[in-house]
Amino acid sequence: MDTVDSLLERIVDIVGADNVLLGEELSNHFAHIWQTHIPLRATAVVLPTCVEQVSPILTLCNQHEMSVVVHGGRTNMVGSTETDGSELVISMERLNRILEIDSDSKTVTVEAGVILENLHRAVQEVGLMFPITYGAKGSAQVGGMIATNAGGLRVFRYGMTRQWVLGLEAVLADGTVISSMKKLVKDNSGPDLKQLFIGSEGTLGVVTSAVLRLCRPPANQQTAFVALEDYPAVLRFLKFMEQELGSALTAFEIIWKDTYRNMCGMLKGGGIPLAFDYPLYVLLETSGDASSCGAGRLEDLLEKCLLRGDVLDAVVAGSETQQALFWRIREDVDHIVSQCTHDQHFDVSLPVADIGAYVDRVTAALDRVLEVDKYFVYGHMADGNMHLVVSKTVGSEELKERVNHIVYTPLREYGGSISAEHGIGLHKKPYLGYCRNPEEMQLMCTLKNALDPKGILNPGKIL
Repeated sequence: MDTVDSLLERIVDIVGADNVLLGEELSNHFAHIWQTHIPLRATAVVLPTCVEQVSPILTLCNQHEMSVVVHGGRTNMVGSTETDGSELVISMERLNRILEIDSDSKTVTVEAGVILENLHRAVQEVGLMFPITYGAKGSAQVGGMIATNAGGLRVFRYGMTRQWVLGLEAVLADGTVISSMKKLVKDNSGPDLKQLFIGSEGTLGVVTSAVLRLCRPPANQQTAFVALEDYPAVLRFLKFMEQELGSALTAFEIIWKDTYRNMCGMLKGGGIPLAFDYPLYVLLETSGDASSCGAGRLEDLLEKCLLRGDVLDAVVAGSETQQALFWRIREDVDHIVSQCTHDQHFDVSLPVADIGAYVDRVTAALDRVLEVDKYFVYGHMADGNMHLVVSKTVGSEELKERVNHIVYTPLREYGGSISAEHGIGLHKKPYLGYCRNPEEMQLMCTLKNALDPKGILNPGKIL
């Protein structure tokens, strides 16, 4: 019997025939939620329901040297879930239980396939909050969020995913289960092993469960759109709001003029916060008690800025519905992607002071490329994370690399990174040396070889 057939038979024995997709059944599966028109190429898709199934599956794959790619919500932007047809795909969608919400310790224990938005709703019901959030929250899963160390819209106040992971369970390439599902904020008993898996993009182990920290939601939350003249004015405005609001300043998003106009297109002309004729827009959020960030407090600060000429225009959301609308403008990236033909997505980081000069430099270079028909610039300015979506009239590899060069090369000069929160995957791998030195990359290889000597886990990704 063929080795692959024998392997699949043994996997069916582990998970049951209903949890293995083969042949034509793969046509309803795909590598990314934006590429549902492309059928998945894989040997099979396996849908385990517990860690006790994931472990023997990986043991068998390691013995047979069968490559494995893990699928979560498939919202990644760097090719981390792409396959070439020879791999076994392990989908975490049926490992989707919220195992415990502990209100006293402010923790939640979840399996890797729990969708982020479902987690938000579950903890909200008991008066708690998990603060990591981003536009793909309705599809993204906790395991993928951990594997990519996702950031999102509130990093400025709450940090990246790794700050909210207390305990972790992961399965190594040989099937060994590494489980430290503790609810401890402080545990200094040697190296923090869970950090090996956070941000590793499935190359060192398969995350199956986690204990996540929670916090109390703020009593008051205010959201405003502000228009400004240029990037130096944005820097001054950020400094002022930080001085006045301190930790109550939760988010500070920047959107360039043409991007704002196109983002507002999803409103179909109704409820647009500010006119389209300003150079730059900031979407900011405050949260805390009534004295630190009530509606009156934010309005007073913005009025002071307007009177001094520091900002050109401003509007504070007058209700929770309007707050949600403001954030929908920023989060609904699908709307601007739908206007692109051959799109490339970038997620870079650099010192906040250099963002304006960097964007001017990159967009000027893109304007000189005839095949680039439009681009959209926006990002989490307060933590130095910029997003850029580039639309092209043709999809050649040569043009793709030319655009990559335009976006990534200046980062060396600014001491930036090619990836702020999306990871490396396949698409950014050739450019990793732009922000990592040879010694760092060698250490990454050493870790990979130690934990996955046969190289079966997400092969070819990152390194």
